[in-house]
Amino acid sequence: MSEVGRFGVFLPSYIWEGDGPERARGIKSFARTVEDLGFDSLFITDHLLAARRFYSVNWLEPLMALGVAAGATERVRLGTSILIMPLRNPVLLAKELATLQFLSDDRVILGAGVGWNDAEYEAVGVHKSERGKRTDEMLDIMLPLFAGERVTYHGEFYSVDDVFIEPRTAQRPAIWVGGGSQLADPKSPDVPKFVKSVKARTLRADGWIPRPTCPPAEIARDWRELQAFFRENGQDPTEVAVAHENFLHLVMTNDPVKAREEQHRAFLKVMSAERGEQYLESVYLFGTPDEIIGSLQERADAGVEQFILHTMTPDPGQLQHWVDEIIPNVVFPATAGPVRRPIRNPVPAAAS
Repeated sequence: MSEVGRFGVFLPSYIWEGDGPERARGIKSFARTVEDLGFDSLFITDHLLAARRFYSVNWLEPLMALGVAAGATERVRLGTSILIMPLRNPVLLAKELATLQFLSDDRVILGAGVGWNDAEYEAVGVHKSERGKRTDEMLDIMLPLFAGERVTYHGEFYSVDDVFIEPRTAQRPAIWVGGGSQLADPKSPDVPKFVKSVKARTLRADGWIPRPTCPPAEIARDWRELQAFFRENGQDPTEVAVAHENFLHLVMTNDPVKAREEQHRAFLKVMSAERGEQYLESVYLFGTPDEIIGSLQERADAGVEQFILHTMTPDPGQLQHWVDEIIPNVVFPATAGPVRRPIRNPVPAAAS
């Protein structure tokens, strides 16, 4: 049997026109409900701009929203999936994350990725073609900063001299790298393969987040490739967490047609209609409770050890249905690693 502790929940950080203070209060209440129900983590997505190609909503700034969630909770981990790294400055981002880690009592997971929306790069003066190299340089700078080192670094995109940040914390934020292949489809924003640069980036991380648009068979293939890549580079892949995000609106019916009709209505309150119903059903969680359990099971069998699920509504009532009807029926293989692995390269203890 499964545990609620292998599941995390995304904050409903999408904002509709006309949302006001009651929506902000609702997000805090949602965070507390996630913790009270025993979920492992609260995650948040990152979109600087509306991303109308795929979504019909705007999104809150992720780190500020996680700060609010940190103040409303005590136990759940607080993660990004994914934070679009090249839209940010590495020193400022390291300071923000170190602060959140300090204020939350070491609960932060930096889910790091490169993004895909051309307009977001243009808005901050970055070329999309630079996104991977910028992300790697940012990690070059941020990892030693988290370790309490004074950093001097001169790369192609970033240059710092004798930089040191505080606060120091008992451990650095966990780092999970997002990426991999996805459904081969003209509507997909990137190439449908697991590129070597993302595998190399994951060598430095504590976890890997397959794309939400990666079907189970492709997750299994990617995970085999990543394990082989780790071994080729002298590292142990069993030390890396495998966490998969996806979207779920649970409808309590055994009628697959009725379930999908209601689910598509819920999805279109958050997502754009541009991708079409067939695409959405190909990559996200649709159907009756039994069908959704089967879809999650396929992903667990492919190597996923933790799930992080988006709701399509800010109503936390969905979460109780997940706990009652879905989670107890997803079985993880005996080889699944612990939910809360140790940090692979921990920060040395600060001098007292």
